Amino acid sequence: MKAKEIIDELKTYASTERKKINEWFFKTGPGQYSEHDQFIGVRVPHTRTVAKKHFNDIALVQLDQLINHPIHEVRHCGLIMLVNKYQSGDKDQIFNYYLDNIHAANNWDLVDTTIPHTIGDYLLNHQNKLSILFNFAKSSNLWQRRIAIVATYAFIKNNQFKPTLDIAKLLLNDSHDLIHKATGWMLREIYKKDNEVCKTFLRQNYAQLPRTTLRYAIERMQEDERLHYLSGEF
Repeated sequence: MKAKEIIDELKTYASTERKKINEWFFKTGPGQYSEHDQFIGVRVPHTRTVAKKHFNDIALVQLDQLINHPIHEVRHCGLIMLVNKYQSGDKDQIFNYYLDNIHAANNWDLVDTTIPHTIGDYLLNHQNKLSILFNFAKSSNLWQRRIAIVATYAFIKNNQFKPTLDIAKLLLNDSHDLIHKATGWMLREIYKKDNEVCKTFLRQNYAQLPRTTLRYAIERMQEDERLHYLSGEF
């Protein structure tokens, strides 16, 4: 299967209306985080359909052309193919390939829908390599910092919270809203598993917590308790 054939198939699902929605939703205006990203207007379910249909038939050398493509939906399709390949094939090979091409996960949806199922899952089972995430957390690259915290979702699902809490601590003073949201999201996932672990972290780090992180983290609390946390009354 050639990359061009997959791109052509994706384009059959494109629409002008969805293109405009995606450009607005992913903030492609001047100075916004996706200013230079390009969209053709393909819905995610269609992207997943194409990826599932062809992932077994495309070699990594052809996949290079998808994950490095300027069109967002093409990159997303290529990265979803990586998830499919990882889950059904040589996990070591796909992990190393994704790590070598980590630059391709350069928007929040690309990170969120693929990293926990590949990089996160692999590191859960190879924790001697966990330093990779801590290095990402200290990166000047926004998407690598998001990768660092979102990858720990794989740990949370397995009731292992320390990597998330340690990386969240490193990211408390991050200046970007997309990191605040991702950190709050992961803390909320911990809350769903063990609310006391989450609450302890929030109390201990309250003075440094970005407001957005706090709001995301406490979404599952009862209204009265949520108001106490918003006001810092524990």
